Amino acid sequence: MGTKSRTNCFYALFFLLVGFQDSVQGRLLLINKPDPNDPAASARWLVSQNSWGVLNTISSDLGGAPFGNVVSFSDGLPGKGSGIPYFYLTTLDPTAKNALQDQRSSFTISEYPLGTCGKKDPENPSCAKITLTGKLKVLKENSKEAEIAKSALFAKHPEMRGWPKGHNFQFFKLDIEDIFLINWFGGPKPLTVDQYLHYKVIGLVDSL
Repeated sequence: MGTKSRTNCFYALFFLLVGFQDSVQGRLLLINKPDPNDPAASARWLVSQNSWGVLNTISSDLGGAPFGNVVSFSDGLPGKGSGIPYFYLTTLDPTAKNALQDQRSSFTISEYPLGTCGKKDPENPSCAKITLTGKLKVLKENSKEAEIAKSALFAKHPEMRGWPKGHNFQFFKLDIEDIFLINWFGGPKPLTVDQYLHYKVIGLVDSL
């Protein structure tokens, strides 16, 4: 093998390893996460790059106690996230049933699953976390927003396409009313819903 061929193989291996290190389920991440001093960027990065979180609803079966459930979500097509979490939920599961009775909900996402926290504990403030609080609303069937949710979710979670039709899966969205963000030491970062939703995400790489 000539010198040129060996050099090409080295660079191919290097980029493969870098891509693997900075990817989750085939989705390339920003090599460097946003500056902690830019809360809107941090929040939108967390939401766009994650694929699951803990969705909390009010349980009537538990006397109004909060009920947390691990769920998949998407905020848009790769590289075109809106910041609004969409969900594909079945009414056979308590989360959807709860939301249809009481829309009050919160959704928590951690940076830890992305692999960018290193050896830090998930509770370390520099390992970012966000809780979006608002109303969990079912989307009207065949509406424009339901189609947006479907495209976003099925692009990030292809397995959903084959989930049983008879299980009454429906598309939901979280209508955000409050944002709690920790991405560094010193307590939660001030961030309004308007600042969050109108932040322009740049530099994110589309899914492979």
